Amino acid sequence: MQSANEKRTENVLAGHVTIRTNYMDKVTRIGVSIEPELLKEFDDLIRKKGYLARSEALRDLIRNALAEEIWRIDTSDVVGTVNLLYEHEKGSVREKLMEIQHLHHSQISSSMHVHLNAEQCLEVLVVSGKAGDVKRLSDDLCSVRGILQGKLTMTAGSIGPHLHE
Repeated sequence: MQSANEKRTENVLAGHVTIRTNYMDKVTRIGVSIEPELLKEFDDLIRKKGYLARSEALRDLIRNALAEEIWRIDTSDVVGTVNLLYEHEKGSVREKLMEIQHLHHSQISSSMHVHLNAEQCLEVLVVSGKAGDVKRLSDDLCSVRGILQGKLTMTAGSIGPHLHE
């Protein structure tokens, strides 16, 4: 039996029913004026992405905009990944990348190396720290001669101590 604070929602496309606490008691409703053409494009986009409601898509857009503002502050805590695509036989790219990683070991939590084919490798580094330091680390890595493509992806947050029971 559902309590008064629970709401039954049905996701017909996915074929399942979810019972959740009614979070609507904790939200503020707003009105948005938007041109019909822009709304149609937005609806098409969120449908492709799998959103069931405009509200959740708008909340995600707002969260992402706020996170991007945090990244602009060099002293903010961030976590993210640095993706590096390179040809492993070109020059001393592997050695230079390893040298930079050792110099910044306190900012690198993990790394994964993938052999894409006989020539190319993908290196994925999980990084954390102050936004400015993480950006500089990414710039140092991405500017190594032989890197075909490098990309930093960040989100607000930090890696702290955590206990497992």
